[in-house]
Amino acid sequence: MNHKFPIKRFGQNYLRDENIIGKIITEISPKSDDLIIEIGPGEGALTSKLIEKTDALTAVEIDKRNVEVLKVKFPKLELVSGDFLEIDLNAIFNKYDKKLRIVGNIPYNITSPIIFKMIENKEIIHDSVLMVQHEVAQRIIAKSGGKEYGILSVITQNFAEVKLCFKVSPNVFQPRPKVYSAIIHMYFKENSHNRKDDEMFIKIVKAAFGNRRKMLYNSFKNSIFGHLNFNITGIDLSLRAEKLSIEDFRILSRFASEQVDKG
Repeated sequence: MNHKFPIKRFGQNYLRDENIIGKIITEISPKSDDLIIEIGPGEGALTSKLIEKTDALTAVEIDKRNVEVLKVKFPKLELVSGDFLEIDLNAIFNKYDKKLRIVGNIPYNITSPIIFKMIENKEIIHDSVLMVQHEVAQRIIAKSGGKEYGILSVITQNFAEVKLCFKVSPNVFQPRPKVYSAIIHMYFKENSHNRKDDEMFIKIVKAAFGNRRKMLYNSFKNSIFGHLNFNITGIDLSLRAEKLSIEDFRILSRFASEQVDKG
């Protein structure tokens, strides 16, 4: 079987440009005592640089062909053969007893699920440096009022500080994707909320954006929050969701949590 052909369903595009690889490593700035998890190492373009700089590198690779290649190239690498979305991050955290740093050139078709998995596990993750589709990076950092601002923007920015580091041309990949990419760096916030409050925030955001064309009043009326009177929060319910700030969503979420606690 030829290792050189990436598999379409895994969304594989191999990074081939040493200059870009160097820029990503600079952004990650790996230290010897960091606990780094690399998602989708492919044939090891980033791995080869990371393994020189850190003592605890775990690579998660879904493509069995690449697993074989990586085993030969990096015999000391801690290699997990499987899907990042299914691995138990707590088990890795407990093994080393230190916060994870998650990096990688991730499959663009599962960017949102990967980010949501990290948010779910944010207590044990320090930061994350990811290559994503440029258009998705724009959505992640979008501010209220714009058409890119949506569920991904609000949820990510509520739980992490995010910066778009730099744009990446399709020419540095094999095969060449049709779109531009970007490197984003997410720093997960120390959180004083409990898990129930976090889950409520996510539900509120999803309900508010449930129908982008509608006013908040109608979006909530047609959601699991249909029985709550959000008028008393002071938020203008005649607005659409994309007009709200993250703080507005926090106010709505706190109100919904209080109502649920009251039964």
